[in-house]
Amino acid sequence: MAMTQKLYDAGIIQFPYLEDEGLSANSVGDLRFRKLLKQNEWQALPATVRARFSKRLTGTKCAIYTGQILEMRMSRIGWFLAQIARIIGGPLPTSRDVNVPAVVSVTEDEATGGQLWTRMYNQHSGFPQVIHSAKRFSGATGLEEYIGFGVGMALNVDANSNSLFFRSDHYFLKLFAMRLRFPRWLSPGRTIVSHVDLGDGNFEFILDLRHPWFGELIHQTAIFRDS
Repeated sequence: MAMTQKLYDAGIIQFPYLEDEGLSANSVGDLRFRKLLKQNEWQALPATVRARFSKRLTGTKCAIYTGQILEMRMSRIGWFLAQIARIIGGPLPTSRDVNVPAVVSVTEDEATGGQLWTRMYNQHSGFPQVIHSAKRFSGATGLEEYIGFGVGMALNVDANSNSLFFRSDHYFLKLFAMRLRFPRWLSPGRTIVSHVDLGDGNFEFILDLRHPWFGELIHQTAIFRDS
């Protein structure tokens, strides 16, 4: 990345989309999410979405998004799964509370070269729930999300004219040098996370977890704003 920055500063290489996406002319953006999409898919996204997923968050930089939970549904099985998942760090929302504040922060994971995502959801009573995950640009699909205790999911990324989608491909358990892929019958279902641009610096975060036998387990919709 340092060499890329020098070539950009010298005018040897150019990234004209960086200026379109609101990035500084003296700072090459983070290209990792861009590489996961076809060129026409990336270019079709709104400039604000491309800018959010092109931020260089090196050092002490942190991206902050603030908003609220608008919609939250959990079946009985979904609620039970969310409670059991606390054993591995609580990667799923555990409350059905809506109209509560929510905050997302994104920082660089210097140890792995990925990103650390922290989501905080307030509740009507008690302390907020804090969910941690790490996105790593590796694996067969190019992107994996680790949720704790070696458990993770491989993600496929695609887009349309106003949304970015992260779709689970499979789940796995990593133990030292071993990587064990969960059989489909043991997986919690298909996870789809949607980032939907609403304009004026606002976007929707939509989480859907659906099981092939039990149907919808968890559905969450939140609205966030660039800070």
